[in-house]
Amino acid sequence: MRIPIYQVDAFSSRLFRGNPAAICPLDEWLPDETMQAIAAENNLAETAFYVPNSHRYHLRWFTPGVEVDLCGHATLAAAHVILDVRKETPDSKVTFDSKGGELTVERNGELYTLDFPARPPAPCEVDPGLVEALGAKPAQILGARDYLCVFETEEQVRALAPNMDKLAAIDRFAFIVTAPGRDCDFVSRFFAPAKGVPEDPVTGSAHCTLIPYWSKRLGKTSLHARQISKRGGALRDSFHHRFDRFGDALAGSFRG
Repeated sequence: MRIPIYQVDAFSSRLFRGNPAAICPLDEWLPDETMQAIAAENNLAETAFYVPNSHRYHLRWFTPGVEVDLCGHATLAAAHVILDVRKETPDSKVTFDSKGGELTVERNGELYTLDFPARPPAPCEVDPGLVEALGAKPAQILGARDYLCVFETEEQVRALAPNMDKLAAIDRFAFIVTAPGRDCDFVSRFFAPAKGVPEDPVTGSAHCTLIPYWSKRLGKTSLHARQISKRGGALRDSFHHRFDRFGDALAGSFRG
């Protein structure tokens, strides 16, 4: 069997920036162990597989180590492949069914709008080894799927050099670190060493937690974010955090 594969740099308008995702269109699902092996071979933060279903698509994401329940950059990349590379539909909108629920991506000129679930952070019990693993003490630690570690300055976030072995031993999916930005509303970094991703270049799913936090803190509904990994990336122009259903939806305009 020959499987087409595309590599797309999401959250950037420049080559070799943003977050690369591998996208594999399928006619039907492969065995889980085969998809996991392909993702491990690709050795990118995520490899996405999709299968058409009437006018929608089933979508799944795998890191080199595990299948995950939500991934922003690979969803954006899959929509780009469907809409602009393979031109599978004349529409400008794609609907995905996934473990994260129904997800939509709409093309607006050069931008894509993703409608993702919000995961607001809340006070939580903190693992006693977290500060040592990070190598610095945050001003605030909150929890959702991931720990959200809030620092006072962008420089502190840039300077972090976490101990990945110690982070991997902590029972959380991943770790988001964030602070106010110098030339944007906020910056962030994302670490998930136990899932095969020591540091993710740009993380859409992390913003399901970051946007509710910063929207409330800054009193803004339109935010400009940067993820300051080595590759770097921008989630540009605007996010619109909709509170119509108890804040259960998050839409963002992302540069692809």
